Amino acid sequence: MKAPEGKESDADRGRIRELEQQIQDLTMQREERLDEVKGIAADLEDRAPTLKVRRTLTGHFGKVYALHWAGPDRMGTMLSASQDGKLIMWDTLSQNKLKAVALRSSWVMTCAFEQQSNNLLASGGLDNLCSIFKVDGEGSRADVELSDHDGYLSCARFISPEKILTSSGDSTIRLWDLTRKSCESIYEKHTGDVMSISLSPMNSASVFVSGSCDATVRVWDTRLKDMWCGSAGNFVAHESDVNSVEFLANGNSVISGSDDSACMLHDLRSQCTIATYASESTLAGVTSVAASKAGRIIFAGYDDNCLSAWNVGSSESRLNFMHPNRVSSLGVNTSGEALATGCWDSLLRVFA
Repeated sequence: MKAPEGKESDADRGRIRELEQQIQDLTMQREERLDEVKGIAADLEDRAPTLKVRRTLTGHFGKVYALHWAGPDRMGTMLSASQDGKLIMWDTLSQNKLKAVALRSSWVMTCAFEQQSNNLLASGGLDNLCSIFKVDGEGSRADVELSDHDGYLSCARFISPEKILTSSGDSTIRLWDLTRKSCESIYEKHTGDVMSISLSPMNSASVFVSGSCDATVRVWDTRLKDMWCGSAGNFVAHESDVNSVEFLANGNSVISGSDDSACMLHDLRSQCTIATYASESTLAGVTSVAASKAGRIIFAGYDDNCLSAWNVGSSESRLNFMHPNRVSSLGVNTSGEALATGCWDSLLRVFA
């Protein structure tokens, strides 16, 4: 018998109760899942990074001063520079040497791998020159030498296959046009040796950051021919030389490491320093910094041979790995799956 219009039949009421129960069950499952996810997140927050040395690269005979990973198309390839006067390009998976370049000067301080074509290498040091080599080139003679700096070359980073940035002990940063082999722009706001530069991952063609012995971190825009947002691009937070700077993957934050034994996190949006990572038991200076792909962990190398991993959110050190000698350089590859360290014991170590 059909139920009169406007009234529910027993079958309808049963169906409604069934649907209400399904909704309650789904709500409980959702809450249980949320609790499970929160538990996993809390566990990850408290868990130390489980990094292990997966590869040890042997081949240099002097102190390793710099390293730089290749771009995404050559994920496992890395470049290193040592005071044995050699640039070596590595396949970090097989541990094979892909190319070795004998430099004119053994006093090398930096190296760089061009990230788009992966066909250019750069180096520089106490010879005041930025030397450019082709990966597929023969011999050890530089294809281009850039020579306008009045001080040692501390860092070099390719913007593109046609342009490169260099920082120097003459307190300047220069933007070079490689096709013309000439300096395009000079950035001169620093009052001390410029030790490190890093390109923005979101706008690498225009925005970059620098760290200097004047204890400042400055953000620049090549389109403005000056600092990014004027004085807002100047972070004065450290008490001593800034040896290393690095953008986080989101492009909104920058980390810096200094001789004052601290790492700091600077936010470009709020235009201030938002966190400091330091330990009372650590008195050694920070030589190099790098960040994990997700931005959750900051890696720092120290003068006292230590590699530390700092949790960005809690400002706690989660890993301390001792090297036999000074940790001079760090780098996370473009996929975020590997961390490499360069050490004064002449070895490079790849962690994963």
